[in-house]
Amino acid sequence: MSSSPVQTPAARKAASSQQATLDALAGIVATYVNEQLTAMTGRMVAALADLAGHNGDPQDIQRRVKAARLLKDNAYAFFHLASGAMSLAVRRELDRLAPQAAPARMASLDLVPLEEIDNRLALGVLARPFDIQFADQLATLAVRLGMLLGRGVLRADSNPFRPEVFLGAIEGAWREFEPETDAHGLIQPLLRPDIVFDFGPLFDALVAALRKEGQPGSVDAYRIQKTDDGAAAKAARAGQRAALADQLRKLFGDDGGEDGVPLIPDLPTLPASAGGWRPSGAGAFAATPGSAPQPAASFAPATRPGESAVQAGWPAAVQGVLAQSGGTAPLLDLLARIEPALAEGPATAATPQNVFYLPRLKQSLPQGSLPRHDERTLDLLSRVFETVLLDDSIPARTRELLQLLQVPVLKAALLDKNFFFEQDHPARRLVDLMSRVGWEQHADADDPLFQTMRRSVARVGEAQPEAFASAVAELEAGIAADETAQQAALAAPVASALKREKHEVAARQARDAVALRVQAGDVVDVVSGFLEQRWTTVLTFAWTIEDARPGAVDNATRAMDDLIWSVKPKATPEQRKSLIARLPRLLQALNKWLDAIKWQDAERLQFFARLAEYHAAIVRAPIELSPERQLELAAQAAQQDAIRKVEMENAAAEQAAARAAEVSAVDGLERGMWLEFRTGDGARKVKLAWVSPLRTLFIFSGAARREAFSLAAEKLAAALNDGSARLLAIDGVVGQVLSDAMAQGAVNDASIAAPVRVGTHPAAGL
Repeated sequence: MSSSPVQTPAARKAASSQQATLDALAGIVATYVNEQLTAMTGRMVAALADLAGHNGDPQDIQRRVKAARLLKDNAYAFFHLASGAMSLAVRRELDRLAPQAAPARMASLDLVPLEEIDNRLALGVLARPFDIQFADQLATLAVRLGMLLGRGVLRADSNPFRPEVFLGAIEGAWREFEPETDAHGLIQPLLRPDIVFDFGPLFDALVAALRKEGQPGSVDAYRIQKTDDGAAAKAARAGQRAALADQLRKLFGDDGGEDGVPLIPDLPTLPASAGGWRPSGAGAFAATPGSAPQPAASFAPATRPGESAVQAGWPAAVQGVLAQSGGTAPLLDLLARIEPALAEGPATAATPQNVFYLPRLKQSLPQGSLPRHDERTLDLLSRVFETVLLDDSIPARTRELLQLLQVPVLKAALLDKNFFFEQDHPARRLVDLMSRVGWEQHADADDPLFQTMRRSVARVGEAQPEAFASAVAELEAGIAADETAQQAALAAPVASALKREKHEVAARQARDAVALRVQAGDVVDVVSGFLEQRWTTVLTFAWTIEDARPGAVDNATRAMDDLIWSVKPKATPEQRKSLIARLPRLLQALNKWLDAIKWQDAERLQFFARLAEYHAAIVRAPIELSPERQLELAAQAAQQDAIRKVEMENAAAEQAAARAAEVSAVDGLERGMWLEFRTGDGARKVKLAWVSPLRTLFIFSGAARREAFSLAAEKLAAALNDGSARLLAIDGVVGQVLSDAMAQGAVNDASIAAPVRVGTHPAAGL
């Protein structure tokens, strides 16, 4: 006793998917049959009523006339019977192929009546012209159905859509419709191609339904691929920001660490400057291991009696405030007293105002006098402004404006620690926007955007409620206006890049389409060479005009496939007749496309002369085979072609999948991001001003929108991978500094999770 195998969930899911596909095919058949039956019934009535050349006996003529009248008067009844019979017959055939949950019972061994055998043989003879005419589509259906069900290629007599199934259903419907038994034989002579509906469109629809979705060959496939990559990159960045925010919350929480063990390394003692605000090199910040960093000698001003080295360089009023407070007052109260002192009197050469206030402020206070929250806030913001004010890419005028934000931003961060957690916090966003705008070198005092920055900084300095939000809104409006002007300036390069991208994608798709067909084999040399040398150009041209003339690509591709078919051997007279009938349209299509690409030399005449020789040899080839053998050869050839076509499509699908799976360093890059390129002349910051729709070309603009240049995706990815280019502060300068600080802090405190780096490596922020 055998038991039925238990299906796994995966097997049940696969079987369900297969069954759904078979049901969809049955629906396509029902819809098409219902659309064609009325016209077919009319042709049947006309054929029955046509007595010209009919020399039968009077009773036969009477039966035909009576049957024609009956069918004409009751066309709807026959429509219903024939439609139901064909749908039922196809469904019965599909049920035999449908995946079964349990093994099918052993087939019955009952003898088949001779009458049924004779009827099947007669239907086979009637179906032969249809089988030959639609051999290609039937073979393709057999291959694709076999692949769907995992059974290999279906045999011809197992194809549920073979013409014999439909003809048998029509005959059965007629026998049920016609009450007189003697008139049942009238139907078989009517089951011929000129009366029965055309099976070609039906078979094409069934093949299209079985074809794998997402086949390559459309621009959308490339666009969707890159759009998905961009969405994934955004999601990854959001996850990184959330992880960084969690680390920062832990840092500012109650469990941030024991007293005296800083979670963020102390900043180096920044040198005070007697003249210019920036040290000449990084040496001023260097320190030997285990020792406190010391300022460079050339930048340390002389100290006066009773004054510490770190207090040197402060304005006198500020030094007085620090001396009086002794660092015991809360930081917010101390800032409230320092701000008026900073504004007292003009700066002198000995005590310039344009110095680093925040790092030196901490060094001016006794160690441990600040609460941990205040100390960490001061540490982080000191790093932020150190990064900005030491950046040579930002003009001096903009750095001076940024310097004025130090105390207002520190106060905002002390009052609201969400400054460190929320990327869109107004105070944080103002620092990020001004630093990025600074990279664009808006150094001219009369520049509209620079004037907007000045107004924003002045608004913040007034210490009014919602000052940062208002300043950000005004600055964002100014940036939007500036970007509009930038887009106008880049109109010509963008138009050129779009044209170039469209042509490159078209050329790639054309090469792929031709290569797949040539590599499939069985293409004569004269045609394969023509396709590779000339038709690739035709397909490229078709792709470039597809938007203006929809269907151009399909027309050019169909002409290519028809050309390949035309030079293959034709095993039957019907196939030869089909070749002769299709040749004029094929040659017209070929010449039309070749005229479009302006191929007019003598080589074109030679190609068509050789093509004519091939066609003539095919048409003249003698065929001394039985009809059965002709049909067998035609079916075999069609099956081989169908298998090659399916293999070609599978290869194209695998190629497209491989491209989609490729991870590129440029995936996720967006307009407005900044990158740094390292060349022999040093580092250069540029803004990503435009990304092509298919993400194959990127246009960058330099400082003040000068020296715009473009890079192909491959070259940009190579530069990001080899380190000659890197993405800058993808989440703004504040986010960058926070990420770096947390990375260093994790070394000193094991309670902090692994560092999160946002946007420092080409792949990190993407």
